[in-house]
Amino acid sequence: MSGCPCPGCGMAGQRLLFLTALALELLGGAGGSQQALRNRGAAAACRLDNKESESWGALLSGERLDTWICSLLGSLMVGLSGVFPLLVIPLEMGTTLRSEAGARRLKQLLSFALGGLLGNVFLHLLPEAWAYTCSASPGGEGQSLQQQQQLGLWVIAGFLTFLVLEKMFLDSKEKEGTSQVSGYLNLLANTIDNFTHGLAVAASFLVSKKIGLLTTMAILLHEIPHEVGDFAILLRAGFDRWSAAKLQLSTALGGLLGACFAICTQSPKGVEETVAWILPFTSGGFLYIALVNVLP
Repeated sequence: MSGCPCPGCGMAGQRLLFLTALALELLGGAGGSQQALRNRGAAAACRLDNKESESWGALLSGERLDTWICSLLGSLMVGLSGVFPLLVIPLEMGTTLRSEAGARRLKQLLSFALGGLLGNVFLHLLPEAWAYTCSASPGGEGQSLQQQQQLGLWVIAGFLTFLVLEKMFLDSKEKEGTSQVSGYLNLLANTIDNFTHGLAVAASFLVSKKIGLLTTMAILLHEIPHEVGDFAILLRAGFDRWSAAKLQLSTALGGLLGACFAICTQSPKGVEETVAWILPFTSGGFLYIALVNVLP
């Protein structure tokens, strides 16, 4: 190179220019890769948003609208069966409970409630829970020992849960001198029971309207006598006739929530897994109310 005092200066300058160009190219490639990653991330987010919008669109589509309406109406009918005792129990029942005739009538109703609760447990809830666990077993070979143990443990869990709740409420109510704990516990158990009814009604309507109507009618046939027993338990707990009817209607919310849950999951397996532990848990609660509160 002319004008350069050092003979190796030309070679060093060429190397410096080469390294500078290489660094600029690498920086440009890194920036391009970061931009590509950003583009891929944005595309993935768009796909997730599209899938979510498609799932909500399918959930609220016209095909599902009939299922929504039928399921909610069926669950509401099951919940409204709580006002049926108003037609069976005399109007003056709430004011004559302290008389001898009223006490005798209440004992008859409580005996009916005891049979209804135990029949609901041993003829409906536990057999249905047994059927769900058998259908969920691989190969349909029946229940395994672990499934049987889980079924029994859920019953014990429901029994102990209602025991703990009663002891907690009794400690807070003893100061006031009033005890309506058994009525509130029965309302809680009835709400959970209505939740399972809502699951069954909605799952049936997801199959077909015919199966949904048959399931709703079957639930109503066994639920109406059960509601009469629940009404008697509320009268024994100190509620008047109209307050008991209002509280019975409030349990219908559990059925509506169960129907919405079943339709939103749109998965028979998910519904079965939920029902498989709710049914024995509710059985334990009903057993506690029947044998500890009503029978004595």
